[in-house]
Amino acid sequence: MAGPVGVYISVPFCKAKCTFCNFASGVFGGERMQHYVERLCAEIRAARSMARGLNAFLPSAVDTIYFGGGTPSLLSGGQFGEIFQHLRGEFEVAADAEITLECAPGQLSDGTLDELLRQGMNRISFGVQSFVDQESAAVGRLHTRLQCEAEFARVRASGLKEINVDLIVGLPHQTEESWRYSVEQAIACEAPHVSVYMLEVDDESRLGREMLEQGTRYSAGAVPTEDEAADWYSQACVLLDEAGVHQYEISNFARRGHRSRHNLKYWERQAYVGFGLDAHSMLHTNMGAVRFANTSDLDRYLGNTPVVTPFRLLEADQEVAAPEVDIVGRNEAFEESLFLGLRLVEGVDLKKLRSQFGNAMVKDAMPALLEVCDAGLLQMNADRVRLTPQGRLVSNEVFSRLLVPVAA
Repeated sequence: MAGPVGVYISVPFCKAKCTFCNFASGVFGGERMQHYVERLCAEIRAARSMARGLNAFLPSAVDTIYFGGGTPSLLSGGQFGEIFQHLRGEFEVAADAEITLECAPGQLSDGTLDELLRQGMNRISFGVQSFVDQESAAVGRLHTRLQCEAEFARVRASGLKEINVDLIVGLPHQTEESWRYSVEQAIACEAPHVSVYMLEVDDESRLGREMLEQGTRYSAGAVPTEDEAADWYSQACVLLDEAGVHQYEISNFARRGHRSRHNLKYWERQAYVGFGLDAHSMLHTNMGAVRFANTSDLDRYLGNTPVVTPFRLLEADQEVAAPEVDIVGRNEAFEESLFLGLRLVEGVDLKKLRSQFGNAMVKDAMPALLEVCDAGLLQMNADRVRLTPQGRLVSNEVFSRLLVPVAA
């Protein structure tokens, strides 16, 4: 509970929006971006006041910082400098902190890279999605395979070695052969970390609406079937493992010693605090934990529209939307420990679960666990339970089947 906190910074700006995406992000001008940075910094200054109001512990020490989006690399070096100034004014950032930037290939200027390196940034996650140009273009990505390779070389020349490559299985026009090519390219570029996500199409995205209406503009008819995507995901697991990039979470693979320390906080229920649009947080309390999330409406976040439940920013004469708050009680904490832990390949230590929540809770969950084991989706050895490879393909189904009443 007293360990360092992870910090997530949401930067919701994009140069172009992917056709399958309906995240709280968009294309905006420089003036709006600067206003956002100022609001973000005010929120950082208000963090301790917010935590006190929720009776939550906000550690001073920070050992991971993650800039996600959107495309955070669109901010200028000066804007990043401003954000880091406020972060270091409110927190003690560890000398060996893992500092990660999400980045679209070709959208990181030399000046911004130099400033981020000066601030201690030591990890980049490139949203490659596909090394096949037709597939990238079909979903609105602006880069090519050659640009990706050039970006890897450029950041490595700057001294940065920790690179993650994001891939998506199930993109329009993707085939078994083209997917294998993308995975092999990720291996060939020697990225120490690879993330593989199954395509999730939001119904309100451009591609999602087209799939519902059976249109043709965004290649909805060229989206592979769910069964095909599942098979290709399984192939990627084998290929990456054979290359020494081992799976440690449903969507994440790493060479030894290169796991994402920040993302592990989510799955291990460590404390993290999020700043920015639609940013989520989880902090511990005397009674357990509290989760809270910022609004996903940019105008509300910036204070440009009236809000029903306002929160006054510390040191700022501005009222903004108060965060949505969920109190995590004992039962909810048990479920989270089980479901988040099962996302990890190593699974859940039932002995540790019993010591945290008592034997009665684990006993009540056992019939559902055994039922899912019988279905071949979980395996249980001694005091550890983990998803099988098949279980990882249908993890949401597994988790829904484990939602059973537990002892209070």
